[in-house]
Amino acid sequence: MDLTPKQKSICEQVINVFESGSPQGNYGTISIYKDGPHNMRQVTYGRSQTTEYGNLHELVDMYVQAGGIYSEALRPYLDKIEVTPLADDATFKQLLRDAGKKDPIMRQTQDTFFDKRYFAPAMSWADTNGFDLPLSALVIYDSFIHSGSILSFLRKRFPEPPPASGGDERTWITQYVDTRQNWLANHENRILRNTIYRTECFKTEIDRNNWDLTQLPIVANGISIS
Repeated sequence: MDLTPKQKSICEQVINVFESGSPQGNYGTISIYKDGPHNMRQVTYGRSQTTEYGNLHELVDMYVQAGGIYSEALRPYLDKIEVTPLADDATFKQLLRDAGKKDPIMRQTQDTFFDKRYFAPAMSWADTNGFDLPLSALVIYDSFIHSGSILSFLRKRFPEPPPASGGDERTWITQYVDTRQNWLANHENRILRNTIYRTECFKTEIDRNNWDLTQLPIVANGISIS
C-alpha cells in the first residue's frame, strides 16, 4: 500500500473526525461507552479513541515512559487499567484530558501509538491481501480502528475474494462496505447502530469513484476534509 503523505493524512483526518469530531484529532477527548467486556462501561480516549479494555494501557505506558508532564501522576494507574474499572475515576479521566490538551509529549505519543497499533497493521493486512487503492486503505484502516481488524465473519457474508486471491479490489471494497453497513445498522448494540455514518461516508466516495482520494472535500460525519 504505497500512499502519498497527503493520502495518508486524508485517511487519518477522516478517522479523527469519526472518533473525536476534529480533522486534526482531539487528543484529550474522553467518552464512556457501555461496550467493554460483558457490556461494561469503559473509558475511550484520545485522537482516534483507544479503549480501557483494549490498548489504553499501552498508550499510557508509552506516555509515562516518555516522561510527560503528567507521567508520574498517571504511573500508579498502570497497575489499575484493565484490572480496576476506571469509568468513574474522575482523577484518572482529568489527568488524561489535561495530558491530551496541554502536553505536546502526549500528542506525540498518541501519533506514534495510533500509527503503530492501528495504521501499520491495517496497511500490512492490505498488502498481504493485495489492496493498493487509497480509498481501500481508508476503509481498511477504519475497520482496524473501529473493530480491531477486518472481521472474519463479515468476510463470509459476501462473495468477492480479495485481490490476492483473484478478486477485483473495487468490487471487494464495495461489497465489504455494504455488508459492514448492514451489520452495524442492525446490531444489537445501539451504540454501533449509530456509527453507520462511517460506511455512509465510504459509500459516497465509492459512488464518486474517488478511489485515489483526490476529489476533495470529503465529508465525514458532516465535517469537510480538504
